[in-house]
Amino acid sequence: MSTEAHTPSSEATAAPTGVILTDVAAVKVKALIEQEGRDDLRLRIAVQPGGCSGLRYQLFFDERSLDGDIVSDFGGVEVVVDRMSSPYLAGATIDFADRIDAQGFTIDNPNAQNSCACGDSFH
Repeated sequence: MSTEAHTPSSEATAAPTGVILTDVAAVKVKALIEQEGRDDLRLRIAVQPGGCSGLRYQLFFDERSLDGDIVSDFGGVEVVVDRMSSPYLAGATIDFADRIDAQGFTIDNPNAQNSCACGDSFH
Protein backbone atom coordinates (compact mmCIF):
# COMPACT_ATOMS: atom_id res chain seq x y z
CA MET A 1 0.00 0.00 0.00
CA SER A 2 2.77 2.48 0.75
CA THR A 3 4.14 2.18 -2.81
CA GLU A 4 0.70 3.11 -4.19
CA ALA A 5 0.69 6.25 -2.06
CA HIS A 6 3.99 7.38 -3.64
CA THR A 7 3.07 6.55 -7.24
CA PRO A 8 0.43 9.29 -7.78
CA SER A 9 2.69 12.06 -6.51
CA SER A 10 5.57 11.00 -8.77
CA GLU A 11 3.19 10.78 -11.75
CA ALA A 12 1.73 14.19 -10.95
CA THR A 13 5.14 15.84 -11.17
CA ALA A 14 5.97 14.14 -14.48
CA ALA A 15 2.62 14.61 -16.24
CA PRO A 16 1.35 18.01 -17.41
CA THR A 17 -1.08 19.30 -14.81
CA GLY A 18 -2.63 22.22 -16.65
CA VAL A 19 -3.51 23.70 -19.99
CA ILE A 20 -0.65 24.70 -22.29
CA LEU A 21 -1.01 27.83 -24.42
CA THR A 22 1.40 27.95 -27.37
CA ASP A 23 3.36 31.13 -28.07
CA VAL A 24 1.35 31.73 -31.27
CA ALA A 25 -1.95 31.39 -29.38
CA ALA A 26 -0.70 33.64 -26.56
CA VAL A 27 0.17 36.41 -29.05
CA LYS A 28 -3.28 36.12 -30.67
CA VAL A 29 -5.10 36.16 -27.31
CA LYS A 30 -3.08 39.19 -26.20
CA ALA A 31 -3.96 41.03 -29.43
CA LEU A 32 -7.66 40.22 -29.01
CA ILE A 33 -7.65 41.46 -25.41
CA GLU A 34 -5.92 44.68 -26.51
CA GLN A 35 -8.62 45.16 -29.17
CA GLU A 36 -11.20 44.99 -26.38
CA GLY A 37 -9.39 47.88 -24.69
CA ARG A 38 -9.40 46.18 -21.30
CA ASP A 39 -6.64 44.92 -19.06
CA ASP A 40 -8.80 42.84 -16.70
CA LEU A 41 -9.67 40.01 -19.11
CA ARG A 42 -8.37 36.45 -19.02
CA LEU A 43 -8.88 33.55 -21.38
CA ARG A 44 -11.21 31.09 -19.66
CA ILE A 45 -11.33 27.50 -20.92
CA ALA A 46 -14.11 25.21 -19.74
CA VAL A 47 -15.56 21.82 -20.57
CA GLN A 48 -19.36 21.66 -20.84
CA PRO A 49 -21.73 18.73 -21.43
CA GLY A 50 -22.85 18.40 -25.04
CA GLY A 51 -21.53 17.77 -28.50
CA CYS A 52 -21.21 14.43 -30.22
CA SER A 53 -18.44 13.29 -27.87
CA GLY A 54 -20.39 14.08 -24.71
CA LEU A 55 -18.32 17.15 -23.87
CA ARG A 56 -17.49 20.36 -25.70
CA TYR A 57 -15.02 23.17 -25.10
CA GLN A 58 -15.77 26.78 -24.33
CA LEU A 59 -13.14 29.50 -24.80
CA PHE A 60 -14.08 33.03 -23.84
CA PHE A 61 -12.75 36.16 -22.20
CA ASP A 62 -13.71 36.55 -18.56
CA GLU A 63 -12.97 39.08 -15.84
CA ARG A 64 -14.40 36.90 -13.06
CA SER A 65 -12.42 34.93 -10.50
CA LEU A 66 -14.24 31.83 -9.32
CA ASP A 67 -13.48 29.74 -6.25
CA GLY A 68 -11.07 26.97 -7.21
CA ASP A 69 -9.88 28.55 -10.48
CA ILE A 70 -6.49 27.46 -11.73
CA VAL A 71 -4.65 30.38 -13.32
CA SER A 72 -1.58 30.04 -15.54
CA ASP A 73 0.42 32.85 -17.14
CA PHE A 74 1.73 32.57 -20.69
CA GLY A 75 3.72 35.64 -21.73
CA GLY A 76 1.42 38.03 -19.90
CA VAL A 77 -1.77 36.20 -20.90
CA GLU A 78 -3.66 34.62 -18.03
CA VAL A 79 -5.44 31.34 -18.80
CA VAL A 80 -8.10 30.30 -16.32
CA VAL A 81 -9.61 26.82 -15.88
CA ASP A 82 -12.36 26.13 -13.37
CA ARG A 83 -12.02 23.38 -10.79
CA MET A 84 -14.52 21.04 -12.50
CA SER A 85 -12.97 21.34 -15.99
CA SER A 86 -9.37 21.03 -14.84
CA PRO A 87 -9.14 17.19 -14.81
CA TYR A 88 -10.48 17.03 -18.38
CA LEU A 89 -8.00 19.63 -19.64
CA ALA A 90 -4.76 18.48 -17.95
CA GLY A 91 -2.05 18.50 -20.61
CA ALA A 92 -4.31 19.96 -23.32
CA THR A 93 -2.56 22.30 -25.76
CA ILE A 94 -4.32 25.41 -27.06
CA ASP A 95 -2.91 26.64 -30.37
CA PHE A 96 -3.96 29.13 -33.03
CA ALA A 97 -4.06 28.18 -36.70
CA ASP A 98 -3.84 30.93 -39.31
CA ARG A 99 -3.76 29.11 -42.63
CA ILE A 100 -5.70 29.44 -45.85
CA ASP A 101 -7.69 26.29 -45.04
CA ALA A 102 -8.25 26.93 -41.34
CA GLN A 103 -8.22 29.82 -38.92
CA GLY A 104 -9.00 29.78 -35.24
CA PHE A 105 -8.08 28.25 -31.94
CA THR A 106 -7.45 24.52 -31.77
CA ILE A 107 -7.34 22.22 -28.76
CA ASP A 108 -5.18 19.09 -28.72
CA ASN A 109 -6.37 17.15 -25.69
CA PRO A 110 -4.69 13.85 -24.75
CA ASN A 111 -7.67 13.09 -22.46
CA ALA A 112 -10.16 12.92 -25.35
CA GLN A 113 -10.54 10.04 -27.75
CA ASN A 114 -10.23 10.89 -31.44
CA SER A 115 -13.45 9.18 -32.45
CA CYS A 116 -16.84 10.75 -32.04
CA ALA A 117 -19.40 8.42 -30.50
CA CYS A 118 -22.27 8.49 -28.10
CA GLY A 119 -21.32 8.77 -24.48
CA ASP A 120 -18.41 10.35 -22.73
CA SER A 121 -15.21 10.47 -24.76
CA PHE A 122 -13.09 11.71 -21.86
CA HIS A 123 -11.52 9.21 -19.46
